[in-house]
Amino acid sequence: MLFALAAPSVATTDDTAPEDLPYTIQGNVRTGGQPVVGATVTVTGPGYNAETTTQDNGSFRLGVPNKDDTWTLELVSGSLPAGVEAPSDFSFTREVTFGRTHTATWNFTLTAAERTTTSFADQFLARVVNGLNFGLMLALAAIGLSLVFGTTGLSNFAHGEMVTFGALVALLLTVGLDMSIWIALPVTVIASAAFGWGMDAGLWRPLRRKGLGTVQLMIVSIGLSLALRYIFQMLIGGRTQQLPGAAPALIPGLGPIRLSVTDLLSMSLSLVVILIFAWWLMRTRIGRATRAVSDNPSLAAASGIDVDAVVRVVWIVAAALAGLSGVLWAYFRPGIKWDMGTSILLLIFAAVTLGGLGTAFGALIGSLIVGLLVEVSTLWIPSDLKYVGALVVLIVVLLFRPQGILGRRERIG
Repeated sequence: MLFALAAPSVATTDDTAPEDLPYTIQGNVRTGGQPVVGATVTVTGPGYNAETTTQDNGSFRLGVPNKDDTWTLELVSGSLPAGVEAPSDFSFTREVTFGRTHTATWNFTLTAAERTTTSFADQFLARVVNGLNFGLMLALAAIGLSLVFGTTGLSNFAHGEMVTFGALVALLLTVGLDMSIWIALPVTVIASAAFGWGMDAGLWRPLRRKGLGTVQLMIVSIGLSLALRYIFQMLIGGRTQQLPGAAPALIPGLGPIRLSVTDLLSMSLSLVVILIFAWWLMRTRIGRATRAVSDNPSLAAASGIDVDAVVRVVWIVAAALAGLSGVLWAYFRPGIKWDMGTSILLLIFAAVTLGGLGTAFGALIGSLIVGLLVEVSTLWIPSDLKYVGALVVLIVVLLFRPQGILGRRERIG
């Protein structure tokens, strides 16, 4: 069937139709790293021959009736486009044999692509920019987690699922309902805020009123995390899905910095939201009450502050920030998966701990440091280990400053 889609012209010695051919020889024709378009490729064998032309991406597909024979694949030299030349010692034919699969892949590379090298300084600059982008996105989630810990003492292991929830809502609105991302984004934030309110009203507030300790609440959050994670998997399956515009073109003229319009908008949006949050926390009445409850809940209650109402607002704000972070994380990865929030949960905790438990601005500083360490560390260590590097630095910092960068020492006894 794939052979039929390629629509080659076929000449055979029998009555076999092209779409009935079960085996495929495929490949690419390239020169200098660029595709060669319109070149003729033929295949010949016992009692059979066929030909096709390369597509816009330089690829070709040819069907053959069996895989037991050895087939001769030829790039017709006279069919090369004007300006495309092959080296004098280039072989235009290939002897093709099949393995255990129904497909054999053979490529024609006329000239190798030029190898470009990037200086260490350029690589460092590019990774710093990516680190800032990642750190700002991480800060949105970390600030919410830090607020929850500061006001309730709960280490919420379900915070990663709140990040995933935001991404899934955006996916439903944009892909499922064909809504513009600019309309879907504020709707996602509102839906995430409602999700946070619902979790507090339906679960956390009743548990707090029953007098459960922080350890019991933490265990409940782990169970909630597992439950939500597999509910998400039931809803969208195990595949990765993309939001609209997940692979935009890069902004030209930035030198070694590979930055797309989406990346720039993500960084700008994160910065604006963080500034608005800082103003809310420092200048508004509910923000000052939140800081008071985070500093000393008993004293805040004795001063007439409704601690329960403040905690409810904190859950709403934390969930809204996590939902926005989930959308931005879906573009940064890129892609949405059922466990995407869990993949950065440890980094969120690392940022909160590094900045100082319970301090929102500490979470911001910790997130920027973690983001930079994660991206810049790939200059020296494999990308698969980049998260480990950030955690190693976290351990080293806590050895010398256990309370974190902006945290306060806890008095024991």
